[in-house]
Amino acid sequence: MKAGLAALGLALATAVAGASPIDDLTFAAEMNDPRGVQALLAQGVDPNLADSRGRTPLFTAVRENSLKALAPLLASPRLQVDNANASGETPLMIAAVRGSLPAVKALVARGAAVNRTGWTPLHYACSGPDNGVAAYLLAQGAELNARSENGTTPLMMAARYGNSELVPLLLKAGAEPRAANEQELTAADFAQRGGREGVAAELRRAMAERQGAGTAK
Repeated sequence: MKAGLAALGLALATAVAGASPIDDLTFAAEMNDPRGVQALLAQGVDPNLADSRGRTPLFTAVRENSLKALAPLLASPRLQVDNANASGETPLMIAAVRGSLPAVKALVARGAAVNRTGWTPLHYACSGPDNGVAAYLLAQGAELNARSENGTTPLMMAARYGNSELVPLLLKAGAEPRAANEQELTAADFAQRGGREGVAAELRRAMAERQGAGTAK
């Protein structure tokens, strides 16, 4: 039954009028069809190309959480795992913001960059459901106090958008609560603007503690 469905998925892909090989590969990734992906890669389809809708197979697999299809894509020696989209986002950033720990681990194992200039995968992990992604990225050497182009840190993103466990996790790891972005907003301000009073209070306490520790020295 499952084999039949997989075959049907590939047949549907190839039956689309005017579909190119990269359209077929992206469709197979979308449908989480590893056999289809493997077959098309074996035929020499370049996994780094965009289909007729501007989608690449890797981004599509990550967005759809198509983990079975992701595996053969990552196994392709031709795949450029850090190619960014038009918004400057890498596949690892998309996996991170979606809280897909299996995809994040698979991408990092394939060599995806954990750190980069500007917005980082850790920023993205801290603005989504997380599911352990932030802790994993930190264990892989993610820069804890990374700054985006406007000075935003992962802690600021966690303060306003992340789940309840992220701020304590980042503070325990040594995140700097006193840091401010270009608008002079701290993580506590981010939490306040997001209506998260408890988080804002926790961050202000952390700021006072850090300030007191610095004064004591």
